[in-house]
Amino acid sequence: MLKGLKTGYLCVMDMDSKAHWEKIYGTKTPAQLSWTQAVPRTSLDFIDTFHLPRNARVIDIGGGDSRLVDFLLEEGFQDITVLDISEEALQRAQLRLGEKASLVKWVVSDITDFQPNAPYDLWHDRATFHFLTQRRQVNRYLSIAGAAINTGGYAIIGTFSENGPQKCSGLPIHQYTEQELTRELNKGFLKLKCITEDHLTPFNTVQNFLFCSFKRA
Repeated sequence: MLKGLKTGYLCVMDMDSKAHWEKIYGTKTPAQLSWTQAVPRTSLDFIDTFHLPRNARVIDIGGGDSRLVDFLLEEGFQDITVLDISEEALQRAQLRLGEKASLVKWVVSDITDFQPNAPYDLWHDRATFHFLTQRRQVNRYLSIAGAAINTGGYAIIGTFSENGPQKCSGLPIHQYTEQELTRELNKGFLKLKCITEDHLTPFNTVQNFLFCSFKRA
């Protein structure tokens, strides 16, 4: 069982999806996972522009064993939650962080089942949203995000762009243009900035991402 789970949730979730991601994280090293980044530079650059106080409530959606949490802790953020459908992924992150893992809230949940107990000042999502390929999933995500982000709070969403892959980890994804992603969040959010970037995977392939930041109206 995850350390710190008492501060989070273990939600009912799509067991097929959960089994898929537990297998991925249970059998592959970071060097075998396309999304691995030594430094999540784009996410950190976006976060820096918000000038958040270090007691801001931050959540990383689909954070898995991403190193974003490492850098946020180094920068002094004090209220960080990492959510992922895979308990194996979060355990890997905890092992990497060692004693610092106790400073983070760890939540095992499908994002569409998530029930936050308090609003967040920053919602970060690199490559979870694009896995929601059904309208009901997208609507559920947007409903949860809309309720979970403080007025004046921020969201960063990164997806594969129209020039990116059509699948990831064997699963279909939804590619987004800036216009389409903005349209999805036009109820309750103000777009601040969008960029595209080429992510170089650990096995030297290129994936084109779209990153957009939004402010909760």
